[in-house]
Amino acid sequence: MLDRALALKAEPFCSRVLERRSVALVFEHPSTRTRASFEAGIVELGGHPMVLRPGELQLTRGESVRDTALILSRNAAAIGLRTGSEETLAELARHAEVPVFNMLSPEHHPCQALADLMTMREAFGTLAGRKLAYIGDGNNVARSLALVGRLAGVEVTVAAPEGYQLEHGTGARVTHDPLVAAAGADVLYTDVWVSMSDDIATAGRRRDALADYGIDDALLDRAAPGAFALHCLPAHPGEEITAEVLYGARQRIWDQAENRRHAQKALLEWLLAATLDA
Repeated sequence: MLDRALALKAEPFCSRVLERRSVALVFEHPSTRTRASFEAGIVELGGHPMVLRPGELQLTRGESVRDTALILSRNAAAIGLRTGSEETLAELARHAEVPVFNMLSPEHHPCQALADLMTMREAFGTLAGRKLAYIGDGNNVARSLALVGRLAGVEVTVAAPEGYQLEHGTGARVTHDPLVAAAGADVLYTDVWVSMSDDIATAGRRRDALADYGIDDALLDRAAPGAFALHCLPAHPGEEITAEVLYGARQRIWDQAENRRHAQKALLEWLLAATLDA
């Protein structure tokens, strides 16, 4: 899939897999990168992005997820969901008659992880044996990085304070010390300390707990020569990352954001291959 993503980046209009087809994109949460990258990518593949926001579906008036899945399946070649509920995602996938993909859920962010690995692949040529240190809250982004990184041979270490650690079983190494995680790493990665799914009442407590888990030039100095920073965005300069790193020469964050489009195009091709061959 990463090979194909790189090919699609080199020739953005080389595939017409979605010619005269629509893809339903259901957003329960606001989005910048996910929406922009999927909309642009679907158009580049020759298709139509059917964007459905909160309040535009009868789900808000009590229609079931099952009925929604059946209706969207009759009108789209695939369905993407950005949701605050793992149960909604699972039910949609269970009843849909077309491929369903996760655009973000509380536990996972797989499309982001694909773009992250693609960005590393561009930088290093290969992924096997590379080391990525995730600094901050062990959230859905960290979890998907650990799971997908393991498949690609990337060693993922998550540095987080007590109470914010990633659970065991993902394949990641865990530590409480960001200095230990950063030592010798090829990539330092972070995310916001307070995300849209977090209770606003706990925001101050979260910031206090994560105050020592930010990426700055000093932490990058402990990483491997040529190491760079990644961030899934949106960023809050001065909290989880300094402005000097975010906008400086030791990052590939904006390439990473663009790569969402190319990685997701490769994903859509893969998902639709079976249905197109049938």
